[in-house]
Amino acid sequence: MSTIVTISASYGAGGSWIGPEVAEHLGCRFVDRAIPVQVAERLDVPVEYAHVHDEAAAPRFTRLLARLPNTSGVVVPEATSPEFCRETERLLIEAADAGDVVVLGRAGAIVLRDRPGAFHVRLDGPAEARVFQAMRVEQVDEEEARRRQRTSDRARIDYVKHFYRADARDPRHYHMVLDSTVVPLPTCAELIVTAARAAASF
Repeated sequence: MSTIVTISASYGAGGSWIGPEVAEHLGCRFVDRAIPVQVAERLDVPVEYAHVHDEAAAPRFTRLLARLPNTSGVVVPEATSPEFCRETERLLIEAADAGDVVVLGRAGAIVLRDRPGAFHVRLDGPAEARVFQAMRVEQVDEEEARRRQRTSDRARIDYVKHFYRADARDPRHYHMVLDSTVVPLPTCAELIVTAARAAASF
């Protein structure tokens, strides 16, 4: 059976560090940053528009999209359209079909909840602890870390709530939930790898 791991992470929980580590140790592809680019290609729109729609809720789409000049000459789907979300879903399903993949974000645990053998992980921690971890990992100052946390956490929560009527923080979506501000990031990666392998052979 192929390996499929989804990782949901709040800002400062280290998902962008842990995800690639888990993928490397499991011998899997890591799927994250390439998703908006592929969505843009499939919908034939500028990649900037896909980035605007990526893991953000429809009300925020409208405000952000209005700030971007449309110089491409293409017809961009309505900001409140589920088209970007649905194309992202199709990409996740195709990645799972191909097997041996670690997916970060994009409501992967919900999109692939019925996928046999998929292992779903949530990384979180107290807001303050995540701010200081982000400062260390991303090498930004406290003000910038707090700004990113407010923006990123709200966008991710709104995305899942808007499109799936679910709470991304609900532990029932996951097989494993880790406070990655208490457990060191390398240890979190090791725990996920061990648990994913154990679950696959259970």
